[in-house]
This record gives sequence, C-alpha cells and structure tokens, in this order.
Amino acid sequence: MRMLDYLVRNACLPGENTLVDLAVADGKIAEIAQSIAGDGPSFDAAGQLISCGFVESHIHLDKACILDRAKNETGTLQGAISAVANAKSGFTEDDIYARGARVIEKAITEGTNAVRTHVEIDPGIGLAGFNAIKRLKADYAWAMDIEICVFPQEGLFNYPGTEELLREALDNGADLLGGCPYMDTDPNGQILRLFEMAREYDVDLDFHLDFDLDASWRHLDEVAKQSIAFGWQGRVMIGHVTKLSVLPKSDLEDTIAIMRDAGIGLTVLPATDLFLTGRDHDHSVPCGVAPAHKLAAHGVCCTIATNNVLNPFTPYGDCSLSRMANLYANVSQLATEAELENCFAMVSDAPAKLLGRSNKIAVGEAASFIVLPAQSRAQVVSEISRPIWGMKDGRVTFEHPAAKLIRP
Repeated sequence: MRMLDYLVRNACLPGENTLVDLAVADGKIAEIAQSIAGDGPSFDAAGQLISCGFVESHIHLDKACILDRAKNETGTLQGAISAVANAKSGFTEDDIYARGARVIEKAITEGTNAVRTHVEIDPGIGLAGFNAIKRLKADYAWAMDIEICVFPQEGLFNYPGTEELLREALDNGADLLGGCPYMDTDPNGQILRLFEMAREYDVDLDFHLDFDLDASWRHLDEVAKQSIAFGWQGRVMIGHVTKLSVLPKSDLEDTIAIMRDAGIGLTVLPATDLFLTGRDHDHSVPCGVAPAHKLAAHGVCCTIATNNVLNPFTPYGDCSLSRMANLYANVSQLATEAELENCFAMVSDAPAKLLGRSNKIAVGEAASFIVLPAQSRAQVVSEISRPIWGMKDGRVTFEHPAAKLIRP
C-alpha cells in the first residue's frame, strides 16, 4: 500500500462507461485505473462525473455586489453605466477587495477554478480596483487562477490620463488589455491605440463591443481589420456583440467568416444581455443574445460567461457556470446531446484554452478537477448540476454535501 496525497474513487470520466480511481501525488494526477491500491485521504465519487473545473472568461469583480449603493432606474445599458460611474467615487481598495472576495468564494464553491476579470481603469478610480484584484489574485491562488484585464470603461481619448494609468497597470502585472469603443468619442482611434499598446506590451485584447441591436453600424469590422494588420489573430476576444442576434442568416455567415479569418473569439453574456437588451420594445422584445453556438460550429472560439453579479448591469447572479450554460441553452432553444455538450464546452474547454490552461484529465496533468452529480456533460447543462466536491493542484478546495431527504 503506497501513500498517496489523495485518492478519488469510483469516478465517471466523460464518455467512459467504466468507473475509475484517480491517484493524486505532488499536485498532479499520478495514476488513473480501476481499483487503485493506496493509502491516504480519499473521496468516493460514487459513479458521478469528474471534470476539469469551470473557467469564467468574463467577469467584473471590481463592481460586483453594489446594488445597495447603485440603482439602474431605467434598466438600460446607459443607466447601468451611469449608476456604476457615480458609485465608483465611493469605491476603496479594501471595499473592492471585500466584494471581489465574496464573488470569488461563491465561484469556487460552484466549481470555477480560473477566471478572467475585467477591471476598470480611469483617473476617477485610479488603480484602486487593479490593486485590489492583484491582492485577490495572490490571496486566492490556492483555489483560483485569476487573469486581470484592465480596460477603459468610460473611454480613452475622452478621459485624459486613462492611457497612462493603463500603462502603469500593465507595467505592474496586468495580464491583458481590454477596450470599450462605444464609450469613446473616437471609437476607431481607441481600437487602434489599444492594438498599438497590445503589441508594445505583447498582451492579448478583450473588447466590450457592439452592445445594441442596430445592425447598420458596428465596431467589429475595425477590430477584425486591426487584428489582421497587427498579426493579432487568435489573441482577440469580443464580448456581448448583441448585434449578432439580429443578423439575417446570410449576414451572420459573412460575419462568421470575417471573425474566423481575423482569429477573433466571442464571449456571450446571457444574463446581462437578456436584462439590458430590448428596453425600448413594449412587445416582441428581442433577447439580444449572440448565437455563439453557430459561430462555434464554424471554428470560432466561443465562451459563455457571467459578466456581472448583483450590480446595475445584472441585478442577480450566483456565479454558477452550469446555470449560465443552461440559460444560454434555454434562450437559444438547444436540446440535443451534442448541443448541450457544446454549451458545457463553452464554460470549460473553450475558456480554458483561451486562458492557456489544460482541460485534460490525464496522468501527469494538474490535479485540478470537480465532481458533478451527473453521468454526462450534457446532463450537467440540462439539470444545472452543481459540483459536490473539487480540488486544485492536489488540494481539496470545497465540498457541497448532497441534499438529504428526511422521510416521515
């Protein structure tokens, strides 16, 4: 009997019919086999599904949990932006840290072990948000890998001093650069400048883009043009892009070709996009959720993410990516095994690749995985299965005991 750091017994691997044990040593998977002999702490998966943890590809930790101080009276995008802009004057580094920690801890218990978080940078808030998230990144590394994307939510050229602060953040550990062209007096100028900065710092880009339903104009084409011009294919993501939801089939196919050629990926944010879109309609309200599954079918990197939690952009949220995948599937009317499996992939495989993480459960890989009360990834989406146990790098990070029915 060899001593192991940990042993997971009777786990169901995706697509496999035979249950296996996983031996963990030195933070990695040391062996996968039936009935491994070994001593040490263990967890009995009892035939339930084992999977790499979920990956959150787009979330705002710095402005989460602020409904007590910021109300979106109109329910619109502009109303949310204004409410948060007003509330930011009262943000402090410790305040941001505390609210961010609350969200991270919820996400950990929902099976997420990696996130890309967008952090607002401007002269009004300075680097308070960035510094708070840097502290969170260090303090929660035992359970969560955090990638920091700094971006100018309120514009770049129209807010002097913002570029200098973005550069300071990049000089001090920010992982990538984001953009929000629709908030700038010079949208194309912002796009160009951000590509120039991305090349200078050798970082990826992640834009908030085309957040309305007017298909007569968009910034996507400029981002695609510059992605090719700068050789940044495969290093650019765009989020929201609600205009894609109203394109006729032929126009959508043309757009997919543009994005594929430019190597641009898409993050769809169903909770926020559903909440904010179509406020000017009193009937036949459009959903505003971009058809990510159609783009993914043509090779575009597509992810599903949370965006905001309990703030004027999204006044609800529990950090469950299985719920977010289910919400997207429901809105998009997806039901087959393959369709639901693809929704699972958009909160696991695709964002893991985006963040440069392995999504394999294999000998030699990091022992970072979760156990889900299901037998397939499609079932996780259809039933909104919440994880019951998880570990990161060989260390158990959370447990969710199964509900117990008390019979008479």
